[in-house]
Amino acid sequence: MLQYAIKKILYGCAVMAGVIVVVFVLFNILPGDPARMTMGQRADVSSLEAVRKEFGLDRSKPVQFFLYLNDLSPLGLHENTTVTKEKYQYVKLISFGDEVLALKWPYLRRSYQTKRDVTTILSETVPNTFILASTAMIFATLIGVFLGVLSAVHKDTWIDKVANSFAILGISAPSFFAGIIIAWLFGFVLSDYTGLNMSGSLYSYDPFKGEIMTWKNLWLPMVTLGLRPLAIIVQLTRSAMLDVLAQDYIRTARAKGLSRNAIIYKHALKNALNPVITAISGWFASLLAGSFFVEYIFGYNGLGRATVNALEMSDFPVVMGSILFIAFVFVIINILVDVLYAFVDPRVKLV
Repeated sequence: MLQYAIKKILYGCAVMAGVIVVVFVLFNILPGDPARMTMGQRADVSSLEAVRKEFGLDRSKPVQFFLYLNDLSPLGLHENTTVTKEKYQYVKLISFGDEVLALKWPYLRRSYQTKRDVTTILSETVPNTFILASTAMIFATLIGVFLGVLSAVHKDTWIDKVANSFAILGISAPSFFAGIIIAWLFGFVLSDYTGLNMSGSLYSYDPFKGEIMTWKNLWLPMVTLGLRPLAIIVQLTRSAMLDVLAQDYIRTARAKGLSRNAIIYKHALKNALNPVITAISGWFASLLAGSFFVEYIFGYNGLGRATVNALEMSDFPVVMGSILFIAFVFVIINILVDVLYAFVDPRVKLV
């Protein structure tokens, strides 16, 4: 088990290293002067040079890349000064004259536009996106598994046909198109009956109560984001259930006189969950990335909306930090799912 975990962690580190290289190269070949983005178009030459020196933009690209790696690495070599220690919040391990080898959190640098740390921006937006992705995945899983089981048990009936038609519709409709239709229909046309808004964030400001949670603003983006994984889960559950229900041990259970519900939910469904778990794991990480357009359409204040706004203003540190965070989530979820397989299905061995 330990050997397997180490192997997966090393694989994850290799994936993250590749993502870092691609992200750095991509955003350093794009046109635009970060110093001018920070200071504005009317900044004088001396101010621009000071900003370039502060961000290390006056150095060659290879040096900039190694400085970027030094910022992202949990182990970094930094100057032993009070300003640097406050900036990186490191714990000194070994001293090398004026520099120290330090243990720290990855430093994602500062926004060109707001001058705020990217980590602070992510900490304010990621919880909202995590709530949206989690509720969308729970909605998709519960409804998808239920419809998939119902469709498999009632194969070739009108229930099966309706569930399949719904799944095909959900797969065919892109999230941005489904979001526009859902927002217009339930947030505008039927708003008197639903009580929902076309746009709005999870948190709203009340002049008397301060910041309050507005749960109704979560419903429409949740359904929109969960529609596509729901359709996939319906089809996967139906297919897996049909395969399991045709196995010999299911016929033996029927011959022993077990109830229909016991056969379906205790024996068949448990063994049919492997492909569903794979879909859930992949889709949950994908929902964090897929929330970009959904959050923008519904005006939901989360990671996706913050990233799109940063991209519009060429605020590359925020965009780069968002991409690296999502890649990290993908790696962690994949490792956890591989371990989860062993608990769901004892036949799966970790090697």
